[in-house]
Amino acid sequence: MPSAPPASAKSDFPWWLAVAVAIALVAAIFIAASDLYAQVFATVAKGIGVTIFVTVVAFALACAIGLGVALMGLSGSRWLSQIGRFYVEIIRGVPMLVLLFWIAFAGAPAFVAAWNALTAPLQSAGLFGELLVRDVSLLWRAVMALTIGYSAFISEVFRAGIQAVEKGQIEAAKALGLTRTQRFRLVIFPQAIRTILPPLGNDFVAMVKDSSLVSVLGVADITQMGKIYAAGSFRFFETYSIVAYIYLILTVGLSLALRALEKRLRNQHGE
Repeated sequence: MPSAPPASAKSDFPWWLAVAVAIALVAAIFIAASDLYAQVFATVAKGIGVTIFVTVVAFALACAIGLGVALMGLSGSRWLSQIGRFYVEIIRGVPMLVLLFWIAFAGAPAFVAAWNALTAPLQSAGLFGELLVRDVSLLWRAVMALTIGYSAFISEVFRAGIQAVEKGQIEAAKALGLTRTQRFRLVIFPQAIRTILPPLGNDFVAMVKDSSLVSVLGVADITQMGKIYAAGSFRFFETYSIVAYIYLILTVGLSLALRALEKRLRNQHGE
């Protein structure tokens, strides 16, 4: 007789995922069969591209800035370290929605004024035109707000991952005569990425959800398209059910993909 599967295999089966997939499939069938829900979905889905664009661009920029701030904090310079710590603590202390409003309606005008002041001689020579506040789109203001807000959190992820690398590995790299850049590129970062990847993935999923905040600026993302449709049709239940459904598909799908990537990396390194 065939042996029964071990109890651990049964307990490890992702029943929650099976139930979630079943519910998602039933919901998809219901949406396709209902003219009302299909119309709502078609309208709201127009914002998926904007949501993905805002998330990917802001996250990439936040990672670049966050890595730079983390390296400042870990540098031997006391001034650079203090500047990096100041940036992290101040930015993390401001709510994301407040930061979004500040960047959009205070930071952008200040940037335009500073740009015009710096380029005034070039503008007088006819090489540059005057930059106006309306020339800076609300989409890019939203991207910069998310970038700045998340870069502070991501810098802490990078800092913790880099500090988790054994000092013996760094000393060995020094003994081999590697430069600081070579040590970081060849020894430190490849080992740190295994520690960094899980929390970095969590931040990416969180940014997908926080990207809905850009709707307060009128950016045509998923949430904004839902707000517009609900305001015109008064179908609030149907509209926001579809909005929640789309966000769940995006976030759960990303979480599963990131989990699979982490498992693959662990298997490659024999962990």
